[in-house]
Amino acid sequence: MGERPRGLMLAVRPAVPGDWPELWAIMEPVVRAGETYCGDRERDEGAGRPGWLPGPAGPDPTLRVLVAVDDGGAGVGPAPLPANRGGPGSHVANASFLVSADAGGGGVGRALAEYVLQEARRAGYEAMQFNAVVETNVRAVGLWRSLGFDVVGTVPGAFLHPDLGYTGLHIMHRRL
Repeated sequence: MGERPRGLMLAVRPAVPGDWPELWAIMEPVVRAGETYCGDRERDEGAGRPGWLPGPAGPDPTLRVLVAVDDGGAGVGPAPLPANRGGPGSHVANASFLVSADAGGGGVGRALAEYVLQEARRAGYEAMQFNAVVETNVRAVGLWRSLGFDVVGTVPGAFLHPDLGYTGLHIMHRRL
């Protein structure tokens, strides 16, 4: 994947099963780096798929997966959008975001986040909560703050960063 020009045109659409190889290609380097997402850094593609594109028989019936695509149709950022919890907590959305390395810094994350927030409102969610934003992930923390999220708590030392050691995980929230 070569460098993409800044200012690329984006569309956001529901992900389909055929998107998985491209989504895993975006996800795998992030998983292996272990700097911004909780979970096993050694997980394979099969273990990575359930939370990002499980298919119609997936474990969470509230899960919708959206994908940002560039003007050539290539996936540049997936975003799962499920309820944060079931039952009495199902009015709060959750989401995860990834942006391909070659599209990073080009506004893809912001565009995808703005779209996902609109989709969460349309789906009837009252709020959105991120349960584990690594506090040293300054780009993500800055983006979420700029979109109206507040850090409502930080779990100290809950994340083992491969270079920085133990760091906190923010819980971030905003009303929709």
